Amino acid sequence: MTPPAFTQVTIPRPDDWHVHFRDGAMLEAVVPFTARQFGRAIVMPNLTPPITTVEEALSYKARIQAAVPDGVSFDPLMTCYLTDTANADEISTGFKDGVFTAAKMYPANATTNSAAGVTDIANVHGVFERMQRDGMPLLIHGESTDQAVDVFDREAVFIDQVLSNLVQDFPDLKIVFEHVTTQEAVQFVRDRHAVRPGFIAATITVHHLMINRSDLFRGGMRPHLYCLPIAKREKHRLALCEAAISGPGPFFLGTDTAPHARPAKESACGCAGVFSAPVAMEAYTQVFDEEGALDQLAAFASENGPAFYDMDVNAETLTLEKTAVSTVPSVTSSEGDEVQPFLADEGTSWRCV
Repeated sequence: MTPPAFTQVTIPRPDDWHVHFRDGAMLEAVVPFTARQFGRAIVMPNLTPPITTVEEALSYKARIQAAVPDGVSFDPLMTCYLTDTANADEISTGFKDGVFTAAKMYPANATTNSAAGVTDIANVHGVFERMQRDGMPLLIHGESTDQAVDVFDREAVFIDQVLSNLVQDFPDLKIVFEHVTTQEAVQFVRDRHAVRPGFIAATITVHHLMINRSDLFRGGMRPHLYCLPIAKREKHRLALCEAAISGPGPFFLGTDTAPHARPAKESACGCAGVFSAPVAMEAYTQVFDEEGALDQLAAFASENGPAFYDMDVNAETLTLEKTAVSTVPSVTSSEGDEVQPFLADEGTSWRCV
């Protein structure tokens, strides 16, 4: 006898372990979408200029908190942007004082606002040594920036040339391989987790669970699906889905929601980033429902992340229910910048109650 289909699911309030809020009017427009669903969020530091000091992180956190709607409980977790001249003492102090939750490493020019990133990983080995001693997590945008490397191969090449050596050189450094997109990345995290459980993890975005590279060109160019790392072949999407629904372990939710004004996305040289915050949990739930794995949603969205970061699972809960079609809200900042959310045309089959 076929078991009845789920029409409602309740999980501990989830967290988003990879968010871009931008700043100013854009920040004020997008923060409420994340805060309505998630108890905490790791906030990326790639502003212009980037967040590199404790003082800058505290100021940015205050601006985020001011944008949270009244009566909503939400904790932004701040990160430090690593540069070639990163100050290990400043970073260590910020972590020990509870200002920095982690540090983020962008290879220089890998993605949006990463020009100030690390040009040679050897330049920050001293910082990694301090972070390893302190127990401070390192968050990595894992792509090679060698222009000779095909854009669809940059993650796999980064694993071979950089990340494999990094985990050997710093075996006690806690590492999050951010927004993984390939079968190779999933396997690398699994293999390393088997050797050193608790020292490596990976975030998975909802758009990489739902689209492959063919979707970027389906019916013409679709700039609002352009992101970095770029979506890959279908076999990689399937590997990500299998990892996401695998239950307790090193894979957890990180939307990488990244708002850009519509003209910036639709220009001759469009910006990379998918704005998924307005529909994040609805879309993740839809994926898990389609995979027949709603019983594993809590592990991925609510439990694995806190376990890696040594935090408690949120006491509050979030309930979602199945619906015919849940429309995606439009977003416009106070300066008139329109941002097109992920799934704006399709909607979702679940909604937050």
